[in-house]
Amino acid sequence: MNYWVIQLLNGLSFGMILFLLSSGLSLIFGVMRILNLAHGSFYLLGAYVSLSVAKVTGSFFLATCAGIVVVIVVGIVIERYFLRRLPHEELPQALLTFGFLLIIADAALWIWGGTPRSLAPPEMLDFSIRIGGLVFPVYRLFLIAIGVFVGAILWYVQSATKVGAMVRAAVDDREIAQASGIDVSLLNTVVFGVGAGLAALGGALSGPVLGIYPGADFEILMLAFVVVIVGGLGSIKGAWFGGLIVGILDNFGKSLFPELALFTIFVPMVIILAVRPAGLFKTA
Repeated sequence: MNYWVIQLLNGLSFGMILFLLSSGLSLIFGVMRILNLAHGSFYLLGAYVSLSVAKVTGSFFLATCAGIVVVIVVGIVIERYFLRRLPHEELPQALLTFGFLLIIADAALWIWGGTPRSLAPPEMLDFSIRIGGLVFPVYRLFLIAIGVFVGAILWYVQSATKVGAMVRAAVDDREIAQASGIDVSLLNTVVFGVGAGLAALGGALSGPVLGIYPGADFEILMLAFVVVIVGGLGSIKGAWFGGLIVGILDNFGKSLFPELALFTIFVPMVIILAVRPAGLFKTA
């Protein structure tokens, strides 16, 4: 019984990392209709920057903040000076963001090398607790709590604030939103920056658990796409539940059927797409 509970908790913590990454990807697509293939690079860059700052300052919090800020700046530059030149051109946008994925990956390899690294968790969370007959790392419980907290904030902002109303208006009808006085251009920049920052947060928080290494951007991006496809592109609720589903399936698949790990993820995705092609929580 303990084995199943531990694997479930591991799946939940990994699912929350996937949610942080996928929520940003889903936000960007929902508002801007850009399928950002560089999103995995934001995750990797946030992790590497956090690693470097943590070595200098010794503070996990400062390192995470630095990673988020750097990636937000990079994301805004990409959106303002590159993607904005290609409005409503899906294929050029996909090729451009894929190009940035390769550029950032090579730059990270040049700066930080190819040796896998690990980011030390904060001292106050670097211990385990006993829950009944279980011993479980507190940091993984912290990841679950962060996922719930960020999900609640995003849901509140999207559904109960003026900013959320503007985002929903831009998703429903961009032209009408602009005619109503909403600065869609600024909104795009803000959403892209927030999406990039969420990916960086996921990268920094995953450092102590998953490690940091070349190729992590491709691996995590593939899982993020599975999450948003299962949950529905443009849906925060879908990203949250999709992250949980994929995280749990991935963890149990690797634990029980390591040779069929991808099978346990992609077969349910195919079944969901066959039943609900738009995803489980597709927004209007």
